[in-house]
Amino acid sequence: MTTPPSSHGPDTPLRTFGRIKSRPIKPRQAALFDTLMPQVQVPDPSAGPIDVQALMPGAKEAWLEIGFGGGEHLAAQAARYPSALMIGCEPFLNGVASALRHIDEGGLKNVRLHADDARAVVDALPDGSLDRIMILFPDPWHKARHNKRRLIQPEFAAKLAAKLKRGGRLRFVTDWKDYAGWALERFLATPGLRWLADEASDWKVAPEDHVVTRYEEKKLGDTDPLFLEFEKVG
Repeated sequence: MTTPPSSHGPDTPLRTFGRIKSRPIKPRQAALFDTLMPQVQVPDPSAGPIDVQALMPGAKEAWLEIGFGGGEHLAAQAARYPSALMIGCEPFLNGVASALRHIDEGGLKNVRLHADDARAVVDALPDGSLDRIMILFPDPWHKARHNKRRLIQPEFAAKLAAKLKRGGRLRFVTDWKDYAGWALERFLATPGLRWLADEASDWKVAPEDHVVTRYEEKKLGDTDPLFLEFEKVG
């Protein structure tokens, strides 16, 4: 079964996620790691730049979801937009197993997965290659001494902006007030990103194309979901 690398050298960035596996993976889903995963796996980003068009020749758009959880949102968007390439990154193996099941059951042909840290894929993608980036409910790392592990840092925000096409969208969703403020401050300071909000409903009301997942329904945060939407300008 495919597993992410476990070695961490001195130059490896801090992990922004917690566990990579919890309960045993069901036999059917485990089998998909051997049968389906090789067909949908993103090429090793450490091997060089990733050719987005080669992942799905003829794709009209390219989307990236960072931390897709159980894959419900990723699969639903892929079903809605079959002409768009959906790249999903998730280090939690149970989540990857769940996503493989969704892909298999839905007969989805436009999803590509990376079962490890999304930052390596972001680094390997060409600038201006993405139409949309989705980051839904990333690990909040509540304690101040752990804030440095949060995914959204100035350098990473700048990389995300660079990967978007002009007019491309970035959506960040969290149910923790502190992380929403943290992320907003850093995205607003990122050249090339414009916050698409004029009034409170713009960040308190879910966008029309949002997909509610089982994780969101658990309401583990300290607020209703907050939706921060940005556009690539310039």
